[in-house]
Amino acid sequence: MLLQQSPHEAYRRVDFDARVTGANPAELVHVCYEHLIGALGTAIHAHQNGDNGLKSRSMTRALTAITALQMGVSQDGGMGDALNQFYAAARRTILDCAVAFDVQQLATMRTDFTEISQAMKS
Repeated sequence: MLLQQSPHEAYRRVDFDARVTGANPAELVHVCYEHLIGALGTAIHAHQNGDNGLKSRSMTRALTAITALQMGVSQDGGMGDALNQFYAAARRTILDCAVAFDVQQLATMRTDFTEISQAMKS
């Protein structure tokens, strides 16, 4: 499997797997945020360089990160409801941009998730 990927992609995958193994729930959320932020940045960069394959793979990774975040939301009410709505809106934006790529929407989403991630670390 790794032989079919670029060395960069293989390293990214091994690094991701190592960070996920044994991580507590808060660390997993941070990993998903980092994964999402990176994927959105790569998708924007790939779009600007006309690399549709990389753009597609990056959008898929962003969607995977959002899905993981959605699956991890506690259903006990409170913040869970707000997070579900937030993640559902992000998911819709990613899916919409997969059809009609909108750099500004993705850049705004990337900034929002970056700010939230930084706030959670404080």
